[in-house]
Amino acid sequence: MIDEALAAKTISTALETGGDFAEVFVEDKRSSSAVLDDGKIEELTSGRDRGAGIRVVVGDTTGFAHTADLSESGLAEAARAAASAARGGGGGTNEVELTRQDAPRPSEIAVYPSDVPKVTKVELLKKADEAAREVGAAISQVSARYGDSRRQILVANSNGLLASDDQVKTLFSVGCVAMGDTGMQTGRESVGHTIGFELFDQYDVAEIARKAANRAITKLDAVAAPSGSMPVVVGPGGGGVLFHEACGHGLEADLVAKSASVFAGRKGEKVATDLVTLIDDGTMSAEWGAFAIDDEGRPAQANTLIEEGVLTDYMWDHLRAVKEGRPSSGNGRRQSYQHLPMVRMTNTYIANGPDKPEDIIAATEKGVYVAQLGGGQVNTTTGDFVFGMLEAYLIEDGKITSPLREGNLIGNGPEVLTRIDMLGDDFAMGSPGTCGKDGQGVPVGDGTPTLRVTALTVGGTAA
Repeated sequence: MIDEALAAKTISTALETGGDFAEVFVEDKRSSSAVLDDGKIEELTSGRDRGAGIRVVVGDTTGFAHTADLSESGLAEAARAAASAARGGGGGTNEVELTRQDAPRPSEIAVYPSDVPKVTKVELLKKADEAAREVGAAISQVSARYGDSRRQILVANSNGLLASDDQVKTLFSVGCVAMGDTGMQTGRESVGHTIGFELFDQYDVAEIARKAANRAITKLDAVAAPSGSMPVVVGPGGGGVLFHEACGHGLEADLVAKSASVFAGRKGEKVATDLVTLIDDGTMSAEWGAFAIDDEGRPAQANTLIEEGVLTDYMWDHLRAVKEGRPSSGNGRRQSYQHLPMVRMTNTYIANGPDKPEDIIAATEKGVYVAQLGGGQVNTTTGDFVFGMLEAYLIEDGKITSPLREGNLIGNGPEVLTRIDMLGDDFAMGSPGTCGKDGQGVPVGDGTPTLRVTALTVGGTAA
């Protein structure tokens, strides 16, 4: 990293030809991973990415340059390049006095993964492989992945801000393939938190592997998914990605400003049933999208976006917040020092409701229960979406019955919000995820309690 004096000098250099705002973002990220496939260690890697991104804003124009050279001369060259790109002018000297404004970390690290021998990490993979295969002879293939990272950042800007963060993440996932008379089926389970190697004091990798294997084997008896519009019950945690993609992106202020969101201009309006409170929270202890500060130095916050059905706010980064004369909501994020920050979600979820999950199932005579959603596509301008169902079951006579082969959920995000008529009290976060936007990926979390949507289109193959 760089010291305070060099950060201040770099900002002054960035502003020496004029400018409204300058920022230095420094990052030092170390990561390691290990992959086991078919009983063999196929990959064992480690890496380091270190550098600085410098942003200069002149009016509505932003200049940006990045460099892996953190020397005084390297930073000065990048600062002048960013200033030139912003086409600043006017000359003069700008002195910046920085004031440290760090925020508390969302979780303390007990064991840094870098202090753990690689052989210990490999043993976790072997343990998972053995546990998955012991579930049944139908398991024909097992893949397991371990990953960790430590990302240290420093942010300084011409408003006098100086802040830093130290983000440690640990991840473990298992995928299984089962073979049977109906062909090949897959199952997957993953855990990941913004904590250290103590993750494995909280989770047993053998149990993670058994869950993945059981999912694959259960689907060997799956029937074709129905097709048409019907009630859909989404289980706790597993459906959070639907609201992240179909609703969350539409509440990001940059898309709202471009009128590329179906929620543009609707603040204060009723956009969901009274049951729905949607929150984006970067302070959630140890969750995958948690941090102390965002990538513009703003402390993480819990932001209520929809409260009891009413749209109350959007998510904001620094530049868009300044234009609106309001503070940032702590949602300015970037993939790395080589990227500009943009408005991004953190941990996005629907809060608990009043209903018992068993009552939601019992009240549904016929429909589909979705335990786990997969990837999909969303049009943020309209809210239309298609998501894959990784694990789903029929609901018949108020009971969960046959597993379904993978099908799709098709609908519209804003319409879904108005069709939630039952909401459980069993909130859970889903699996750790990476959110892609404009070519950048950042770690995010999402979650829901059990909920029922009165009508969604299920794209199955059953007659």
